Amino acid sequence: MWLDQPVTLHGSREDECELTAEQSDWVYALGTIYFFVATIAVCTFGFWALRLAPKSLRAKKPWQKLISSFRFLAYRHSNSRALYSYLPSLGVGILLAIGAVFFFAMTLGPQPYYWPNTRTLTYAGSPPIATRAGWMALACLPFVVILPTKANTIASFTGVSHDRLIVFHNWVGWAMFVLALIHTFPFIIYHKWKGDLDMQWTMSIFYWSGTAALICQAYLQFMSISSIRNRYYEVFKVTHFAAAILFILFLFFHCDYTLSSWDYFIAAGVLYTLSWLYSQTRTYFEHGISCKATFEMVSDVCMKITISIDAKWTTAQHVFLRFITLNTHSLTAHPFTICSIPTPDKVPGKTKMVFYVQPRGGTTGRLAKIAANQPGYTVPVLIDGPYGGVQNRPLTEYNRSIVVTCGSGAALSLGTAMDVIVKSIPSSREKSDHRMHIVIATRDRSLVQWFEDALLAFMEETRTSWPQDQLEISIYQTGFIDSTRTSSDEEKGDSNKVTSIAQGKLPITVYSGRPNISALVREATLESNSTVGILACGPAGVLQEVQSEAAAAQLRILKSEAGAREVYLHSELFS
Repeated sequence: MWLDQPVTLHGSREDECELTAEQSDWVYALGTIYFFVATIAVCTFGFWALRLAPKSLRAKKPWQKLISSFRFLAYRHSNSRALYSYLPSLGVGILLAIGAVFFFAMTLGPQPYYWPNTRTLTYAGSPPIATRAGWMALACLPFVVILPTKANTIASFTGVSHDRLIVFHNWVGWAMFVLALIHTFPFIIYHKWKGDLDMQWTMSIFYWSGTAALICQAYLQFMSISSIRNRYYEVFKVTHFAAAILFILFLFFHCDYTLSSWDYFIAAGVLYTLSWLYSQTRTYFEHGISCKATFEMVSDVCMKITISIDAKWTTAQHVFLRFITLNTHSLTAHPFTICSIPTPDKVPGKTKMVFYVQPRGGTTGRLAKIAANQPGYTVPVLIDGPYGGVQNRPLTEYNRSIVVTCGSGAALSLGTAMDVIVKSIPSSREKSDHRMHIVIATRDRSLVQWFEDALLAFMEETRTSWPQDQLEISIYQTGFIDSTRTSSDEEKGDSNKVTSIAQGKLPITVYSGRPNISALVREATLESNSTVGILACGPAGVLQEVQSEAAAAQLRILKSEAGAREVYLHSELFS
């Protein structure tokens, strides 16, 4: 057996230190747990205070300014696109800075770093700095494990979707890795000085298991760097989970039931298992195993996936689909943003969950080839979700909203347009008088046609008509940009109107060139005494433009300057 005998859940605290009783797990590991829990509690309080605030309170200026101050922190970002995936907002940066101060203070604050041992007198073996760093690293384990899971308690409490918690998963992982290094090297230095390093490596479980765990952890951290992950994504996707299992396994042996070390593995296992069971329960008992996905190519670069299902979801939510085909791809689930809305109650038949996908490699590329040759091709599918979406009140509850979608995320705006159409019905219980402007930037020249066809089919199915004064759609064909245009021309957003689709049935306006996103968002947020909801989906550069204008709007509210009295932004990163 690799573990010391007899194996117990908790190690003995007797005679662990010649100076005082061993309490490092209580002080440093539990202290780290308390720090994480306190941070989550503050975020939870803020989310539910905003969500449950009555309309009378939301109308008061002090409340509006308080909310705007927090939203400014959430929307303000670094101008560097390279840093965007690591620091998507000023608020995230502040939280990370607080965490860094906590870990550095707990690691470097207490003295001494090493026991004052001599060749003839030994106070203790484990260097104090290594001991406390190790316990703090171990306390990070449950949070590193639970943060990236799709259905986790942190997301439920704070209202922050699992995909937005990934940035904290990465940074807590880096904190754990740095603490592991601080834990490792003092032991090497001490035993090198003592002259028994080779014996420790041969005789002790701690050294070989710790080295193996550190190698796995280093692989996980460096492969998660965005530039490396994006370049070798298929390798990362296949090996990430296996490396994580090996890391936890070797770390388990490394801890060797020292004091309360195994409690943190139990906590991580329970949290992960509950998350996994919840998602599996929804998949098999809520959605079932009889769902089928139908595939159709609506253009050369866009595939439509349709699933008939009895389910409910909200704007900008996504699900994970597992296509049951006869290959290894059946073992993996793929995230897709829903591009439709649930069928209104008055409309008979099942709801259609629709996705518009730009096929790339892997599963979507293979299915697109089949759909091109066999339109209407179906395959069994398992559904996990929905997750994410607009966490604040719906966009239609604002006086005005603007939806900006680009690239692969352009189809997200379909669902928002359908929502406005349904709620503009005079007899609708949710009738809305708000105005929405949808801005789409795309290189897909056929998008206008299939976008219009989708809306026409929806209006025919729901027996609705176009809300003339409530919905405006502008599509920018970036594929028509002249090659002689400079980057400065593009930054000016000098788009020329090509045509209004007079020959079509819907008043969709088409432009050539790139939209001036900043100007469009600024115009919406400058409307006096209005409430504005913004939904943005696209690459990092687009989201940075939208976030900058949303942050500027919060400053105007704080300074009581002219403009909207409330501005809310929901953004989805979609490359």
